Amino acid sequence: MSDYDEYEDEEDISALEDNHEIKLQERDVITGADAGIESIAPDAPIYRLRLLYSQETFLAVYREDNLAPNTMVIVPTRYGKDLAQVIGAVHGKLPSVSEIAWIVRAAAPEDLEKSRNNTKLEKEAFDICKKKILNHKLEMKLVLVHYLLEEPKILFFFTAENRVDFRELVKDLVSVFKMRIELRQIGVRDEARVTGGLGVCGRGYCCHCVSDKLKPVSLKMAKDQKLSLNSVKISGPCGRLLCCLFYEYGFYSEQQRNLPQEGMKASFNNETWKISEVNPIACQIKLVHEDGRLMTVPACQFEKVDNHWKIKSN
Repeated sequence: MSDYDEYEDEEDISALEDNHEIKLQERDVITGADAGIESIAPDAPIYRLRLLYSQETFLAVYREDNLAPNTMVIVPTRYGKDLAQVIGAVHGKLPSVSEIAWIVRAAAPEDLEKSRNNTKLEKEAFDICKKKILNHKLEMKLVLVHYLLEEPKILFFFTAENRVDFRELVKDLVSVFKMRIELRQIGVRDEARVTGGLGVCGRGYCCHCVSDKLKPVSLKMAKDQKLSLNSVKISGPCGRLLCCLFYEYGFYSEQQRNLPQEGMKASFNNETWKISEVNPIACQIKLVHEDGRLMTVPACQFEKVDNHWKIKSN
């Protein structure tokens, strides 16, 4: 019995798919369309920015001087104006108004000083909120606390298996901090994107280091890549299917269209062979003859003639 069959019989891994996930967090920044702006000037400089607290990246336009990478700027978000970091200029096709935000201004020294002070306050608020959650016996995990730069407001991001009635917790927090409080429930993949860490490959999480755009990952992607359906092997630290399954899926799909499939027949030197294994990474195909002979052939040696696969003769 193969690993594929074994784990398919013994383990229910359907919960690894994103259809069991809380809806991914909506975009935090306000785009031109949100602000009622109808068009962008063709010569407007476009930049990719990052919100430091959530690691969300987005495109933004600035009408003033050119901005160097790592410059801190102020942008409007759905919670209020906040700090973002310039990753770099973007060249090429002009995005639509619905895809782009608007930079208010470059951050002043006092903005950066306030942000540093807020970082210290966020650590204190995190500890206080954790204690309050325990006191109220709520089934939730606090992930992140963020003080807005230009608004008297604190954001508390958390994960939970189910919906949580946190009304009493909010009242408690308001009595402590004396400002507006907002709690946002996010998914476990959002948590991984925000906090970062090392994956099983030894590299930083894809959702944190490669792209913050979380794409739905399905079990079909794992099956089409001939992976063992073992939850330990195909899930990330967030408990959901590995992001890299999505990134690699296009390659496997393309290879499947251009290569014969396992179980098919192929002719070689007027003999019929059965394809026993297709390795799209190594670009090699293993075949077996009815008399038990085995051979491995480079994928480039295969050609399709009249809907039948044939191995080119040397």
